[in-house]
Amino acid sequence: MEEGRFLQWGVFRSLLAILQWWGFNVTVIIVNKWIFQKLDFKFPLSVSCVHFICSSIGAYLVIKVLKLKPLIAVDPEDRWKRIFPMSFVFCINIVLGNVSLRYIPVSFMQTIKSFTPATTVFLQWLVWRKYFDRRIWASLVPIVGGILLTSVTELSFNMFGFCAALFGCLATSTKTILAESLLHGYKFDSINTVYYMAPFATMILAVPALLLEGNGVMDWFHAHPAPWAALIIIFSSGVLAFCLNFSIFYVIHSTTAVTFNVAGNLKVAVAVLISWLIFRNPISGLNAVGCGITLLGCTFYGYVRHMLSQQTPGTPRTPRTPRKKMELLPLVNNEKLDDKV
Repeated sequence: MEEGRFLQWGVFRSLLAILQWWGFNVTVIIVNKWIFQKLDFKFPLSVSCVHFICSSIGAYLVIKVLKLKPLIAVDPEDRWKRIFPMSFVFCINIVLGNVSLRYIPVSFMQTIKSFTPATTVFLQWLVWRKYFDRRIWASLVPIVGGILLTSVTELSFNMFGFCAALFGCLATSTKTILAESLLHGYKFDSINTVYYMAPFATMILAVPALLLEGNGVMDWFHAHPAPWAALIIIFSSGVLAFCLNFSIFYVIHSTTAVTFNVAGNLKVAVAVLISWLIFRNPISGLNAVGCGITLLGCTFYGYVRHMLSQQTPGTPRTPRTPRKKMELLPLVNNEKLDDKV
């Protein structure tokens, strides 16, 4: 009886975690698109900077004030040598995502973001010379085919927005790959990641945002009929962006890898549907088919990766092949690591 109740609670907890993750993720995307399209605040660098500021404050409150998560200490030297490069790529990733939202519909942007598994595998194979099972390569075929079909049939196609979303995939893949070597020895969760990277990202982006968009923001503020109400919405999107990072931590610890993968692809479908209901961007039948093929391909890719990870130790795997001796060394020794975590 108690085991049955525990199992039911586990299922309910996983479902609750997935729903709140979906809610924050879809809301952040919709609010950002609303800011660019309805509020006519066409300044993606400034929006990204607001997100980084809110995330920095939120992570500080969670770790230092509320103490909901323990701080993973990092040596000052490592912050500049390893955290800062990661923060730079992290900053580029967020900015490109917001730039793409500025020019293309949410449905198209989310479909292109699903191209990330393919870019990750390709970069690891091309640059890091990592071996991949042929089943991994086969699972990428529907992803690439779906993206091509979606792009060709997109009725609101914009080359600049398309390129921003595509390079955003490359930035996401680069961040994931670099994390394997640069963050080796540190077991970061999403909150500690934001705690260290968001302040660096703010510092990196603040000056370009001020120089490139400062005058435009001031002109928008004076011309907008309700600027203060609009600013509340803009800063609310920053708070939601931080809540999204917290929800990712919760859902990872409440679900299995397979469930997380499937839920992530269903989340894209939910975001596409809700964005269409709100913004009514035109979607052709072939465009919807391409989006569906892409999401199924991502699900199949996640399933193949999971099956390969469950192989017995004697079975050939897809090991990461470090190219430099530095990548073979731990970031800190075991005694320091025990004191830091």
